[in-house]
Amino acid sequence: MITVAISATLNYHLPQPADVLLAVGAIPNMDDQRLVTDLPRVKGDCSPLKTIEGMDGLGRRTWLHAQGRIDISYTATVAIDRAATSIAGLDAVPHADLPPAYIQYLMPSRYCPSDKHENFVTTRFDGASKGDRILQMADWIHSYVEYAPGFSPIGATATDTFISRRGVCRDFAHLLIAFARAADVPARMVSVYGLGVDPPDFHAVVEVYLDGRWHLVDPTRLAPEENLVRIAVGRDATDISFMTIFGTAEMISQSVMVEKAVLPD
Repeated sequence: MITVAISATLNYHLPQPADVLLAVGAIPNMDDQRLVTDLPRVKGDCSPLKTIEGMDGLGRRTWLHAQGRIDISYTATVAIDRAATSIAGLDAVPHADLPPAYIQYLMPSRYCPSDKHENFVTTRFDGASKGDRILQMADWIHSYVEYAPGFSPIGATATDTFISRRGVCRDFAHLLIAFARAADVPARMVSVYGLGVDPPDFHAVVEVYLDGRWHLVDPTRLAPEENLVRIAVGRDATDISFMTIFGTAEMISQSVMVEKAVLPD
């Protein structure tokens, strides 16, 4: 088990009144992560915060209505109890036995047009189990797609990344999700705080549903899966954005820090 300290700050200017949907808080309690402390703060000309449930009943998202400068901060301490394991040898749950809420993660979505990758996936990945094939996919992405900080064209889909062979964490995640769904494995996108991600930032990884549970996979390999703190889950980047603005905004500054926590004796 490790405990991590998280600090995130978002400073933006909204020239016109706008609704803002935040997803920056760590998911409070899961089998492998437990929220010890957290403190969200928002300063500026904004409405009272309204917290709602995240997708799949995981985590929290927060609505606010604001104008002008807003300063958002989030600090937390999270205990992670997740052993380093492998999905090798694991297989998919029969489709008819999937929880109904997970069926959507078999389908193409806005940034993950999995139907366009079926031929490549069928001919390129031949592992004995679905878990083996997911590992082959992650290896292929890590080998053939260049991690290029700052390079992520607006609206880029998994197909765009497959063609350009460049991207950032969200692009790597979209491509693995598209491959996994093309192989009939439910896959969803996960926003995380990652101990070891350099430079520190909000990070995007993948979860695949095998053997009756979700398993984290990071195709960028920027941080070990056992060091990740989940924030939100969804079909693709549309659902997990740390800040969705229904209007226009200018970023003033933004920072994320994740470190091992020093706890009192």
